[in-house]
Amino acid sequence: MRQKLFWVMATFLMSTAMMSCSQPETNEEEMENKLPGSVPVAESYVAASDVDVAHRLEIYAPVTLTADISHLSDSEKNMLPLLFEAAALMDDIFWQQTIGNKDAFLSRIGDESVRRFAEINYGPWDRLNGNKSFIEGVGAKPLGANFYPTDMDKSEFEALDNPDKKSLYTLIRRDENGALRVVWYHDAYATKVQKAAELLREAAKLADNESLKKYLELRAEALLTDNFQESDFAWMDMKDANLDVVIGPIENYEDALYGYKAANEAFILIKDVEWSQRLSHFAALLPELQKGLPVDEKYKAEVPGSDADLNAYDVVYYAGDCNAGSKTIAINLPNDEQVQLKKGSRKLQLKNAMKAKFDKILMPISGQLIDASQQKYVKFDAFFSNTMFHEVAHGLGIKNTLNGKGTVRNALKEQYSALEEAKADILGLYLVTRLYEMNELTDGEVMDNYVTFMAGIFRSVRFGAASAHGKANMLTFAHFTEKQAFTKNADGTYLVNFDNMKLAVESLANQILTLQGDGDYESVKQLISMKSVIPPALQADLGRLKEANIPVDIVFEQGKSKLGL
Repeated sequence: MRQKLFWVMATFLMSTAMMSCSQPETNEEEMENKLPGSVPVAESYVAASDVDVAHRLEIYAPVTLTADISHLSDSEKNMLPLLFEAAALMDDIFWQQTIGNKDAFLSRIGDESVRRFAEINYGPWDRLNGNKSFIEGVGAKPLGANFYPTDMDKSEFEALDNPDKKSLYTLIRRDENGALRVVWYHDAYATKVQKAAELLREAAKLADNESLKKYLELRAEALLTDNFQESDFAWMDMKDANLDVVIGPIENYEDALYGYKAANEAFILIKDVEWSQRLSHFAALLPELQKGLPVDEKYKAEVPGSDADLNAYDVVYYAGDCNAGSKTIAINLPNDEQVQLKKGSRKLQLKNAMKAKFDKILMPISGQLIDASQQKYVKFDAFFSNTMFHEVAHGLGIKNTLNGKGTVRNALKEQYSALEEAKADILGLYLVTRLYEMNELTDGEVMDNYVTFMAGIFRSVRFGAASAHGKANMLTFAHFTEKQAFTKNADGTYLVNFDNMKLAVESLANQILTLQGDGDYESVKQLISMKSVIPPALQADLGRLKEANIPVDIVFEQGKSKLGL
């Protein structure tokens, strides 16, 4: 009896195993890798006939990313190669998120200059020229990049009944019947996130700093689960480590369809202790600064966390989203509204990258477009503080709408990023003005910040009006024009009118904070469509900068060898 029962059970288990083998579980990563992506398939890719790619390459000034690492311990130095490798995996994932198969695309480009330009832009669309295609036969960039099927329309997405469709960490794909479905990042990019998590855990074992060790361990787990909040809280507590790494799906600029999807990126940072000490006391002032914002009380009732962190770093590696086209020079994270309200945010200034842009781009621009009598006000310290308080301003204002529309981010959808960047620009200048009035800023004078800000508009608007930052700059420029914040001289230079600019800053801050608090999507969409455009007169001024061969942005020579590792 027992022998018969054994054979019955064995037969059952074998048949079950055979059925299992004949019906394998879906491998999301394999399916993702087989998708055509967002670039039309072709045997080869060549430059479009109306694009001088060699000239477009010249708009990027090369910069070597390096830093003094003599103060790092041996353990910290040994961590760096592991972090570089993990960051490179984020770069690979970002390629998938923006176009699909990187190797299949680049291998079909025969011209070396075209291939290099494609590498800088992470695809065939010129990010600093309104995402215009520079590859023959490739049309407009899909608004949703490769986060959504390129043939999906908004009504189809809205009809999808899945609570995770708006998650920052999911892709929208089609099933075998053509219906939309949701795929988590950790499934779609399984091999890469598993390897990155392993590298972060190896680095954690070497960490001397306990807060850094905890963050790396939690971030490794987050990459495997797409649950990032606990690691975000841990990152907020990590303020005294010599090394820092920002890694994972972070910003949602790449998703221009809805602004729902986060793109992968990484920064590897080495703390500048001296400059960080100069910044530390400003964080405690955030609640008081929030109370003074130039808007009705209800739009500033939220209390920002005062456990914020202002520090300066030298950045030694960029990967993914932050490395595409224009280069980030400051970080304000995390983006999670709950973390910001409870803990605030960390505002990290990337000093070496910032100094490179100031020297190679901003100073030459000011020589062309700022009135000769005011060029003396264009200073690196003012550029640094404007950038820093731009990041501080992201943490102020309001995160949740006042009328039940949810978070400002969700209520404003794809319009959120541009308006939020405009808010940070204008509130940053407002904060600088208030801090001078409070005698909290004493080096230099507020005019330094105003004129440097004006020169900065000409610098960043050259990124193009297609980007969130470009739209923000044009919105600010249009408002300044209406409020006579500057005078355009006969020789084409600009003269800042201090009193008018101060009033223009306050009125624009009021308008933006009100729109955010109301979650007024339609009004924001109309505002940006009308004012976030480059007027002909300004386009002519930008042409002068082009004729003067002033770079538009920088491109990095980076890696372990640049640090002597």
